[in-house]
Amino acid sequence: MKVFYLYTALLTKGGADRVLTEKANWLAEHGYEVGIITDTQMGRPPVFPLSPKVKLINLDIDFSKEYGHNLLMRTYLYYQLMSEYKRKMKAVLNTEKPDIVITTMGRDLDFLTDLYKDGIIIGEAHTTKHFLRNFHLLEQRGFPYKQIAWYWRRKMDRSVRKLKAVVLLTKEDAQSWEGITRTYVIPNSLPFEPTETSSLLNKQAIAVGRYNNAKGYEYLVEAWQIVHQKYPDWTIHIYGSGELKEQVKSLIESNHLQDTMLMHEPTDNIRDKYLESSICVVSSRYEGFSMVILESMACGVPVVSFDCPHGPRNIIHNGEDSILVEHLNTQAMADSICELIEQPELRKALGVKAQENIKRFSRDHVMKQWTTLFKELNRTQ
Repeated sequence: MKVFYLYTALLTKGGADRVLTEKANWLAEHGYEVGIITDTQMGRPPVFPLSPKVKLINLDIDFSKEYGHNLLMRTYLYYQLMSEYKRKMKAVLNTEKPDIVITTMGRDLDFLTDLYKDGIIIGEAHTTKHFLRNFHLLEQRGFPYKQIAWYWRRKMDRSVRKLKAVVLLTKEDAQSWEGITRTYVIPNSLPFEPTETSSLLNKQAIAVGRYNNAKGYEYLVEAWQIVHQKYPDWTIHIYGSGELKEQVKSLIESNHLQDTMLMHEPTDNIRDKYLESSICVVSSRYEGFSMVILESMACGVPVVSFDCPHGPRNIIHNGEDSILVEHLNTQAMADSICELIEQPELRKALGVKAQENIKRFSRDHVMKQWTTLFKELNRTQ
């Protein structure tokens, strides 16, 4: 079976890029013919290692050209670039003729089912419906952007109706697509299965993720300020990059926390950083699933996370292997972090259960759900 993914570019040391790369690699190593079509890779190498058995096809369309202009000019450039995108995408698909095409619900969603008729087309969402394609950020900008977001949300729903199915990360998100298309729930898998476990003895916590609106770093700063007042000998190490990095840095410095909240660039050895940590903190406004929680628990490091929509509650067994706190309640987050600092035996008990419970997300187990889906859709085609 020939399976092709459509994705913007494999350039970010983030969850979606890693998940997509690992799925493609697994399928290629298990007898599938796999390709990834990107639009703005622009000749740059993938950030995560891609199997030589996976065909990477770059359409090389510079969508960044549309930014930095007024709304009218941006709209003109967008449709000009989209015309080039459709033409190149059609040529590749008609040449490769994949049996299954998986859209990651990006800009190709608007035309894909009309463009390619020779295979099964399904969607794969890496975040929840409300936050797909960042329409919520448009809505926050007021009129006329709110109207534009409304139009694109309706257009997205119409496009999704034409898909054979859409695969979501959680049951809660699947409910938001009810009545629009056929849905399946398949979680993300563990990116690694460490043989080591953190000692949980170091007086340091960890936070991982892009500096963007989703990750809620301002709440992390607020919570850690409370923790620091009680336990000034503890530090938290933050690994990430992104458009809000300078704002987060400024916020940390304005609260005089630069010596206890330490910012680092993304690292290729994030597993080692988890193993050096005793607590992981997730302060997200929303998550599609949260690879950070999977990674941390796999290393035996308990997590304190907001119960945000929707991922954390689908991974964490609250009080058994990690801790969920009320969404955006920074006092509750700080209290739970302090509880784990004060009770090393509780940290250890949660860490042991975390590493045990997280095995249900092993890569083989999750990927077999995907191959079962492919076979089912192929039978009903």
